[in-house]
Amino acid sequence: MRLTEFHRNVLAEFGDVQGPWLVGSHVLTGFGVTAAEAIEAGADLREVWWALCRDNDVPPERWLGPDEAG
Repeated sequence: MRLTEFHRNVLAEFGDVQGPWLVGSHVLTGFGVTAAEAIEAGADLREVWWALCRDNDVPPERWLGPDEAG
């Protein structure tokens, strides 16, 4: 996953206001840091995206993002 895809998924799932707020404020379960901090530290973007999905009860069928969902 590329950073542009990560951000596209965040905006599509959580919206223009809540999405960026979650990335910068929500401490991810399993990472112990925010998504922004995990990305800055070099974490796998797909794992960060999936952690956001898990923590926010996004149904698994939407974890692939808007372009890949069936």
